[in-house]
Amino acid sequence: MKGQESYLKHVGRNAAFSVKWICIALLVGSVTGLCASVFAKAIGFATSLRLSHPWILYAMPAAGILIVSLYRLADERTSRGTNMVIDAIRSDDEEPPLRMAPLIFIATVLTHLTGGSAGREGAALQLGGSLGNGIGHLLRLPAKDRTRSMMIGMSAAFSALFGTPLAASVMPTEISTVGIIYDSALVPCVIAALTANVIAGKMGLESEAVRLRIVETFGIRTVFLTLILAILCAAAGILFCVVMHQTGHVMKKRLKNEYVRVIVGSVMIILLTLLVGDQTYNGTGSAIIELCKTGNATAENVKSYAFLLKILFTAITLSCGFKGGEIVPSLFIGATLGSTFGRVAGMDPALCACMGMGSVFGAVTNCPITALLISFELFGFEGMPFLLLCIALTYLFSGHYGLYSAQKIRYNKYDPGRIDIFTH
Repeated sequence: MKGQESYLKHVGRNAAFSVKWICIALLVGSVTGLCASVFAKAIGFATSLRLSHPWILYAMPAAGILIVSLYRLADERTSRGTNMVIDAIRSDDEEPPLRMAPLIFIATVLTHLTGGSAGREGAALQLGGSLGNGIGHLLRLPAKDRTRSMMIGMSAAFSALFGTPLAASVMPTEISTVGIIYDSALVPCVIAALTANVIAGKMGLESEAVRLRIVETFGIRTVFLTLILAILCAAAGILFCVVMHQTGHVMKKRLKNEYVRVIVGSVMIILLTLLVGDQTYNGTGSAIIELCKTGNATAENVKSYAFLLKILFTAITLSCGFKGGEIVPSLFIGATLGSTFGRVAGMDPALCACMGMGSVFGAVTNCPITALLISFELFGFEGMPFLLLCIALTYLFSGHYGLYSAQKIRYNKYDPGRIDIFTH
């Protein structure tokens, strides 16, 4: 009898706890999904406006000065972007303030409007984390619960922008500490991601999914080529991380004044764009990604060195003071590298582009499960053996590098030993 009473009390507590977090997830998912959808539309409008009027590129220094001024006005001069959100997941001592949401919204739109090379989804993690934490404060949640509401917001924002609720549900639980998944937040993250995805659909945002038509046989030859591609993707991911970190370090060391730094960076992007001859590497580069993953990329419209130029453009943009994410640039790098490899190696370029996208993303974020899920959502399950093998090998070969310096590697990738180091 006592055992039954204890069981009923346990069930009752769990039921009350579950209902509480389902309601919070619906609230955070709805608010964040709506904000993220407006954010996506604003970036789309800004990109279309710049492409229609290429001269807007020359307004980049003015936009940079405005961004720096806004962050100074909000007393966020030392804003650490996604690193702040990652730190906040692991610790109750740091949390993204609510004012970060409008700041990252405005700054990212200005970056895309004037031709900065950046993504949306990384900024969405900051936007969602800030909104989730802010709603947690409004609901008077304790610090440990606000961490969960922040992760819920991250899932909702990522889902709304990318249209991949499955991957969005897992990424916040995986990204802060390599080797540990915060699965206690999984259910509310799932509910928030699905809610935001529905809202994004109602707002007219479309999924970027494209189903692969597999023409390759999973055999000795293609497995060997997949291994080679994984090594190349790991090298590209490491290069991206190193260039991002070193460029930021050099910029801050040589150009201590924030206004001077953003002006110099703007001029560098303008000059690079003029040297290239078009705006292929400005903004997200989604048109090139689309060419690669649909198999329509050629040596003429996608250069073999395109991934190197994207690394350079993105590193300068984000290091000099402009705002945005690193995730879409990582997809661009993987897509162009994979497509070029496919053409040279005699393997389906579309399949190789999709493998490259998932693999480089997984390597630079150290989120292999999220990379697998996002690949299956975007490209279908038909290419599963290739995607699974390439993403897993790339993650292994990428070592302890990562885009986010606040990300901690709890367990070594190569053996079960605990190492507790930050990515580099």
